[in-house]
Amino acid sequence: MERISYIEFEDKEFEPLLQMSLKLWTDYEKEELISQLKQTTQQKKNKIYLAKAADGKRIGFSIFSLRTDYVEGADQSPTGYLEGIFVEPDHRGDGIAREFIKMGESWCKAHGCTQMGSDTWLTHKESRAFHKKVGFWEEEEIVHFLKDIT
Repeated sequence: MERISYIEFEDKEFEPLLQMSLKLWTDYEKEELISQLKQTTQQKKNKIYLAKAADGKRIGFSIFSLRTDYVEGADQSPTGYLEGIFVEPDHRGDGIAREFIKMGESWCKAHGCTQMGSDTWLTHKESRAFHKKVGFWEEEEIVHFLKDIT
């Protein structure tokens, strides 16, 4: 198995983070995602990790946050939150995502959290299965509605 190393995000890692984020969040326009990521990378309530292959290529990332607003089912505030996680398809099954989760849990615990939340779309079966595999449980299912009023 290839040797993988893990690094904390630094500004010089923005382009690899962006390129992988575009693969994860396909419903975002590139400029919108750039804006979101710039905001995320500048906030101290967030922690970003990247996975690096032996050849130096970035092959995954995870974003964790400390949420003080409502997190479904959480017993306390702040609550750690997995905002996003991505591993390049060729490296899935290598334990990278599991290592990201361990790192995120440690960071959240160091900031007083005893729980970590996350979310995904109801239809994202692969993501739902991954969450369960790494120890999350489904707290609730919800459908949001919106109506224009004129």
